[in-house]
Amino acid sequence: MQESISLQPYVKEVDVKIDREMLKTNVFGYGELDGRMIVAQVKIDYQGEIAVARLKYDPEKNYPLMSLH
Repeated sequence: MQESISLQPYVKEVDVKIDREMLKTNVFGYGELDGRMIVAQVKIDYQGEIAVARLKYDPEKNYPLMSLH
């Protein structure tokens, strides 16, 4: 996931963490990724302007939210 994001234009830094303790094997023998498991941050540099975006699960809203910093 991190490598594919880093190939996008203007991306300067990428950090993706997956909570593997939440990853459980299903009846078919593989795990399924869920938005609650992911914490990601990407730093974009477009014509000298820097934006940092984060994706993190918000338990209060029960949804993974993206924010700009």
